[in-house]
Amino acid sequence: MLNELTISELGEKLASRETSSREATQAFLDRVRQIDSRIHAFISYDTEDALAQANAADKRLAAGEKAPLLGVPIGIKDVIAVKNQPLTCGSKILGNFVSPYDATVIEKLKAAGAVIFGRLNMDEFAMGSSTENSAFHTTANPWDNARIPGGSSGGSAAAVVADECIAALGSDTGGSIRQPAGLCGCVGIKPSYGRVSRFGLVAFASSLDQIGCFAKCVRDTATVLEVLSGVDSRDSTSVPHPVPQYSGGLASELKGLRLGVAKEYMVGGLDPEVRQAIDAAIKQLESLGAEIVEVSLPHTTYAIATYYIIATAEASANLARFDGIRYGARVDGSDPIDLYCKTRGAGFGPEVKRRILLGTYVLSSGYYDAYYLRAQKVRTLIRNDFLNAFEKVDAIITPTSPTPAFKIGEKADDPLQMYLMDIYTISANLAGICGISVPCGFTKSPKLPIGLQLLGKPFGEEAILRVAHAYEQATPWHKEKPPL
Repeated sequence: MLNELTISELGEKLASRETSSREATQAFLDRVRQIDSRIHAFISYDTEDALAQANAADKRLAAGEKAPLLGVPIGIKDVIAVKNQPLTCGSKILGNFVSPYDATVIEKLKAAGAVIFGRLNMDEFAMGSSTENSAFHTTANPWDNARIPGGSSGGSAAAVVADECIAALGSDTGGSIRQPAGLCGCVGIKPSYGRVSRFGLVAFASSLDQIGCFAKCVRDTATVLEVLSGVDSRDSTSVPHPVPQYSGGLASELKGLRLGVAKEYMVGGLDPEVRQAIDAAIKQLESLGAEIVEVSLPHTTYAIATYYIIATAEASANLARFDGIRYGARVDGSDPIDLYCKTRGAGFGPEVKRRILLGTYVLSSGYYDAYYLRAQKVRTLIRNDFLNAFEKVDAIITPTSPTPAFKIGEKADDPLQMYLMDIYTISANLAGICGISVPCGFTKSPKLPIGLQLLGKPFGEEAILRVAHAYEQATPWHKEKPPL
């Protein structure tokens, strides 16, 4: 089945003309029509446009052109702008909005020959850990349709695992790529802050957001990340740091590498089966030649509180632009204030409203110093913890999530429990470092994926990809398929 191939495998078949991009794209379209009524990974997709892109890719292939993703269908989280395609951010307030331009990452994908395929479901404005906050529908975990896929990029993770697209873009503000990758059983990487341009990404929390990708294996992830990375003059936060050939740095052994285990992460609240899988993964990495050492991240306990102050404050400022005046939905009112209130009241969902209120509060007069300014100071301490640890180790090993995927609706009425699902991932965004999640096992009953997270130095993607690839090649977990 063409839709079950990796990027490398499909690329070989396309290059040898054993198959065509149109045939591959059609295989994915057929798969979506076959199973997405159960998964609900997509908000929308345009069959004619996808096949037209595939036809154009086939012409380039026939002319002997070579490009890293030529003819490869890639799905897009619905928070990244694609010209002439819907851009809803999973929200009613942007329900009819069509993007007038391409994000930088989309320009890069198109230049590399990718077929831009569909709009993937997400928590509204990327605010959530379960993809239950979408204004359109809840995405299901491919391993158990009664369970969540993680969030906020749940549609992207579910689509890759269900073979509805070969790879997908997502955004990660506090774990929104790594956590769904871990809960669905695929690879997901959050690059360092500034590694990938955010131009064309609808902002949630600008100092935390980063575009990354999902794929079926580490090599595919490295291939896509090479295309996405690089400085962009339209994004003042992107950094002119050299982009290595990530796929060329992958290895099967880890001799000479030191990997840290943070003692603060392996504590109470961690599901026993998750703990068992992480312990087994640590032993596997040691058998591949890595030296395992204990490290300390002493300010970890403050990460959740720090994150939800900074993220909500930035969300409050960023979402002020959605007012019913310039674009998006509008509910008429008796005066401008009434129009704003009615439009935002009807257009935003409960979680987005909750975070706007929290953010407005911590930025308000009398509370700015007590909350927001103090949180920024603690953020610096958290970043320094990581920089100190990386003086001793090349990467840090943690669980991706404290538990496997929970049932849809299980935590919907308890926002604090939902926020704790990101306890192992948010620190990387606060510190601006890179992180990747790879499959490392399954729970017994029901059978649900478990994710291993590897955190790297700022712009240390090459190291975590190398470790992730070596581990992946020595274990069978990434080859398992859900019973769809």
